[in-house]
Amino acid sequence: HPDAKKFKKITHMEVIQKRLRVMDTTAASLCMENKIPIIVLDMTKPGNIKKAVLGKEVGTVVEVE
Repeated sequence: HPDAKKFKKITHMEVIQKRLRVMDTTAASLCMENKIPIIVLDMTKPGNIKKAVLGKEVGTVVEVE
């Protein structure tokens, strides 16, 4: 989305409270409850998935609190 604001890091609760449309609220809640971190990235940019798998900085990290 061209108007999207990129965060370097954010928590699951912030995603839910700010009503960010990265994923639906139920998915964000389940990841939070089960302490599952999430990486949000631009899948259309070549190499981004590989970077994420290799642990390189790409996109936004939704952290466990």
